[in-house]
Amino acid sequence: MGDNELGAFLRSRREAVKPEDVGLPGGPRRRTPGLRRSELATLAGVSVEYLTRLEQGRDRNPSTQVLITLAEALRLTQEERVHVRQLAKVASGDVRLCPAAAAAPARTVRPTVRAVLERLEPAPAVLLNRMGDVLARTTGFERLYGPVGLLDGDPPNLVRYVFADARARAAYPDWDRVADEHAAALKLAATKGDPFAEELVAELSFVAGEAFSGRLARPPVPPVPAPVERLAHPGAGELRLRREQLELSYDDQRVVVYLPADAATSAALDRLTGRLPGALRAVSG
Repeated sequence: MGDNELGAFLRSRREAVKPEDVGLPGGPRRRTPGLRRSELATLAGVSVEYLTRLEQGRDRNPSTQVLITLAEALRLTQEERVHVRQLAKVASGDVRLCPAAAAAPARTVRPTVRAVLERLEPAPAVLLNRMGDVLARTTGFERLYGPVGLLDGDPPNLVRYVFADARARAAYPDWDRVADEHAAALKLAATKGDPFAEELVAELSFVAGEAFSGRLARPPVPPVPAPVERLAHPGAGELRLRREQLELSYDDQRVVVYLPADAATSAALDRLTGRLPGALRAVSG
């Protein structure tokens, strides 16, 4: 990686944005491709001098808020936001995810927990750590959430999927409620001083923008899971699922089991898992 990758990226994106794309007049006499520095500075609410220092690599530690306003002004995609944030971390010398002394979210899966998941088949079930990383899952879970893109991350992460993957809005008909739940849980962890939660909050504040940061600005409330979660599956249609969460005795992990909330979902899950009708019976109330 070069010495000024962040500045070069910001300049390339500035030069790629047409003035008319952001409501500014164009014209044939413009010598600068895309936006002028002064135009971007005005849109982002920063000084021309500061933007110049960023592009030239003389300022290597922009705040998250500055990155957010630049990303909005430059119309960056979510993928570009992830990229520019990583460039900013490298430029500032902060390539660590979190302080080394902090206890990292557990990623080891105990053999006994794997055995429990095996015995839960064909029910969709997943093992998550405190950050929402998917550590292990049943084949039932893969057939349920694989087609909507949840398992495409490296590693897959439930919270990051909800806020940073556009497919989540189509997958969850009640996306706003799902987003409220996950934002509240992450905010609670961050206020307790968990540096890994704070890092994920900073990432999603930048990548997801107002959809996430606006929820953080609300009064703190405990996460309240809905009794039934609706999922729009591309092959099985809309499913109604009841979740049962099992907290493990240690490792700060939890197993979440998804059960059909009605007969139609029960039949759909049987078809997805290739089991005989009635393998997963509906659970009411």
